[in-house]
Amino acid sequence: MKLTPVLYVDTIEPCSPFWERLGFTATLTVPDGDRLGFAIFASGGVEVMYQTRANLAHDIPAFATRAFGPAVLYLEVDDLDDVERRLGDTPREVPRRLTSYGADEIWVREPGGHIVGFWARPAG
Repeated sequence: MKLTPVLYVDTIEPCSPFWERLGFTATLTVPDGDRLGFAIFASGGVEVMYQTRANLAHDIPAFATRAFGPAVLYLEVDDLDDVERRLGDTPREVPRRLTSYGADEIWVREPGGHIVGFWARPAG
């Protein structure tokens, strides 16, 4: 019924502004000491979850020694120009391009180290 990626990071706080610039809001946050241990960011029907590696070690000890990531997310958007403006000076992993399969896309690395591709159908 729904698929939501969980991205594992050392700290969540640097990732918040990245998603907020793109119109996402934190719909749930769970503290872990003086920092966040878990957070959900959502916009429309799209969600992404973050959990710190330290919180994961407490939550599911069997996962503590596993390597997760970096993950690659590929988000369809209505307006790639708007996303590009919102990304501002976020370094591009792959500059904007038109793919052989017809996607107009850009790729960035979010502050947690994961890769995010944004794509839209070309106008016309």
